[in-house]
Amino acid sequence: MKKVLINECKAVFPALSRNESISRSIAAAFLLQCDPTVEETAAVKTAVSEAVTNAIVHGYRNSKGYVEMLMKLFDNNTVYIRIKDKGAGIADVKAAMEPMFTTAPADEERSGLGFTVMENFMDKVRVRSVLGEGTTVTLEKKIGGKPLDKR
Repeated sequence: MKKVLINECKAVFPALSRNESISRSIAAAFLLQCDPTVEETAAVKTAVSEAVTNAIVHGYRNSKGYVEMLMKLFDNNTVYIRIKDKGAGIADVKAAMEPMFTTAPADEERSGLGFTVMENFMDKVRVRSVLGEGTTVTLEKKIGGKPLDKR
């Protein structure tokens, strides 16, 4: 059965660390329409935070750019969130998704757990990346809240 799109929202913001908190707020506000639990909201906010932080810190390490966040809500209460940057890209996505993997310099404290956190909080996580062109992270989660009005 094909999912029916109920609503969508797009936000584009500069790749600045202070905008990571804005991305969490946007995601939480968008989720309100399907009456999520506190736990569901926290899970989505955490995954979005990790994806946006990766785009800012790794995608645009020594450059400026923008992060695009597209959110869609479907009639089966599935939320789809795409975080996209046009930064450095990831050389080896499979390796990058392994726990403890990081490309951060040795003097910078990074855990290398971003993708692992996303996978633990969401139902689906997909990563597509091209070196020099950027990375797209797609997150999906079914929200157990009230059935959505299809109007």
